[in-house]
Amino acid sequence: MAETEKGEKGGKGVNVSAGKLAINMQKRLTRAQEKVMQKLGKADETRDTAFEEGVSNFNKQMVEGAKLQKDLKAYLLAVKTMHEASKRLQDCLAEMYEPDWFGKEEVDSIAEDTDMLWIDFHQKLVDSAIINLDSYMAQFPEIKNRIAKRDRKLVDFDSARHHVASLQKGKKKDEVKIAKAEEELGRAQKVFEELNVELQDELPTLWNSRVGLYVTTFQSMAGVTEKFHKEMGKLSQNLNDVMGKLEDQRNIKKDSNTKTPAKSEAASNHNTESDTIPKSPPKLGASGAAEDNAVTNGASDSGDLPPGVLYKVKALHDYAATDGDELEMKSGEVVFVVPFDAPDEQDEGWLLGVKESHWLANKNLSARGVFPENFTQRC
Repeated sequence: MAETEKGEKGGKGVNVSAGKLAINMQKRLTRAQEKVMQKLGKADETRDTAFEEGVSNFNKQMVEGAKLQKDLKAYLLAVKTMHEASKRLQDCLAEMYEPDWFGKEEVDSIAEDTDMLWIDFHQKLVDSAIINLDSYMAQFPEIKNRIAKRDRKLVDFDSARHHVASLQKGKKKDEVKIAKAEEELGRAQKVFEELNVELQDELPTLWNSRVGLYVTTFQSMAGVTEKFHKEMGKLSQNLNDVMGKLEDQRNIKKDSNTKTPAKSEAASNHNTESDTIPKSPPKLGASGAAEDNAVTNGASDSGDLPPGVLYKVKALHDYAATDGDELEMKSGEVVFVVPFDAPDEQDEGWLLGVKESHWLANKNLSARGVFPENFTQRC
C-alpha cells in the first residue's frame, strides 16, 4: 500500500515535471514562430525606441565597466610586482651594507618603511577603487537577465495579440476561444508591462551612475597615489642623504690615508724600478741657504734659469697627481725646482716645482706643485 502511494506520488512528480517541460517547449516554439513571422514582415512587432536606446546604453556601459575593472586589476597587479621588486632591491642593499658603514640602522629603517608604504598603497587602492567597482559591476548580470526576460515576454505579448486578432477575423467566430485568447493576452500584457516599466526607470538611472563611479574611482586613486609618491619621495631623499654621507665618510678616510703614505708608496715603488735616481735634496732654509745648496749640488747661475729657480729636472716617468697640491708630469717634461715658502712644509723625498712649458707660455712661476724627487733626474 505504501509502495503504491509512493509510486503515485512519484508519478505525480514526474507528470508535473513533464507538464512544465512541455509548456516551456511550447512557449519556445511559439516565440520562435512569432519571431520568424515578424522577420518575414507577416506580423507587426511592438517597438519602443526609447527603451532600445536604453538597452544600447546599458550594453555599452557594461562593456566599458568590464574593461575598467580588468585594467584596474592589471594596474594593481603591476603595483604588487613593483612592491616585490622594490623589496628585493632594498633587501639587496641591506645585505651588502656593512655594519660599520655610516647610517646602517637608518638604511634598514628606510627599507622597512618603504615596504610598509607599498603595502599601504596597494590596500588603499583596493579599498578606494576595486571594492566600489566590483559592487557597481555586480548589478549588470541581474539587469541583463531581466532585459532578456522582458524581450521574451514582449514576444509572448505580440504572439497573444496576433492570436486574438486572428480569431476575431475568422469566418466562424468561436467566442469561447476568443475569450480565452483575450484572457491570455491580458496576462501576457501585464507581465510584460511590469518588467518594461521597472527597466524604463532603472536603465537611465544606471546609465547616469557611471559618471559618479568614474569620478569617485579616479579621484580616490589620484589622492592615494599622490600621497604615496610624496611619502616615497621623502624616503628616497633620506636614502640619498645617507648615501651622500657614506661617500663623504669614504673620502675623509681616503684623504687621511693618502697624503704621506701614498707619497711614500710612490717613492718606494719607484726605488725598486731604478737605483740611479738621486736622493731628494735636504730641506731648504732661507734664500741664502737655498743658494748655497744649489751651488753645492752643481747648479748654474748662467742666466738660463728664471729668477728664483734653483735648478731644473727632467721627468723619467709619468706621474699622476693624487692631491690638489701635486704637480702632474709626463715622462720627458722639464720642471723648474723652486724653494718652499716655508721650509718646514717640505716632505722628505718631495720637491716643489713649475713646468718649464708653463714658464715659457706665461713667464711666471705661479702654477706650482709638489712631485716625488725620485721620478726625476737633474738636467
